[in-house]
Amino acid sequence: MDKKIGIIVQARMASTRLPNKVMLKLAEKAVLWHVIQRCKKAEADEVIIATSINKENDIIEEFCVKNNFEFFRGSEEDVLDRYYQTAKKFKLDIIIRVTSDCPLIDPAIINNLIKKFKQGNFDYMSNIAQRSFPRGLDVEIFSFDTLEKAYNLAKEKFQREHVTAFIYNNPSIFKIGDIAAEGILKRPDLRICIDTSKDLFLLEEIYKNLYNFGGGIIQIEKVIDFLNKNPELAKVNIDSEKEHLERSRELKQEFIK
Repeated sequence: MDKKIGIIVQARMASTRLPNKVMLKLAEKAVLWHVIQRCKKAEADEVIIATSINKENDIIEEFCVKNNFEFFRGSEEDVLDRYYQTAKKFKLDIIIRVTSDCPLIDPAIINNLIKKFKQGNFDYMSNIAQRSFPRGLDVEIFSFDTLEKAYNLAKEKFQREHVTAFIYNNPSIFKIGDIAAEGILKRPDLRICIDTSKDLFLLEEIYKNLYNFGGGIIQIEKVIDFLNKNPELAKVNIDSEKEHLERSRELKQEFIK
């Protein structure tokens, strides 16, 4: 019997650096809308938005109802619990984690990860263990059994706030794999997610130049080619990436303490 695969998109309105970013517009549609449309091109059975029960996220529920998107509302802080409850409700066997700040997420990368995950019989796999893809194409995949084990064993605040932290920090418990970018996709210097106003400016330029209102999604290879031809534009959010890396280091140090 085929296992049910679901993409769970983590989304909320609270964002300190760029408030309400998931509802900002790119090519006349919300960032979250683009994320969902791109995820729907992947070989998964469900695409579900997982948001929190906090009042400010009512707009995300309204957005989902209006667009006939599946959704679940759970804990704001315990995101691991939110994912677990979402996966349980939708009876998922395999979960793909995507965040709502990636409006150029690539369905081909998701499909490749699904294929490698199944072939290697892994508990968890990602394309972020060693940064080789542009930031904004991040994907993680894990089994429901793995998620349930993490849900039961993770006790620290950091492990509950970050869905997969307990998993990838425990290779003795879980069979972990990763994939690396090749060819044109091997551009770890690029940042095509949205977390700051500079990120938004870059994505607006990409969508303005490449999005076809009557056609399909923007191919990621075309995005990279566009940025190769416009190197100054590609560097516009370099400060955002430096801030992200510094914040990540601080979080890891706090976790170690």
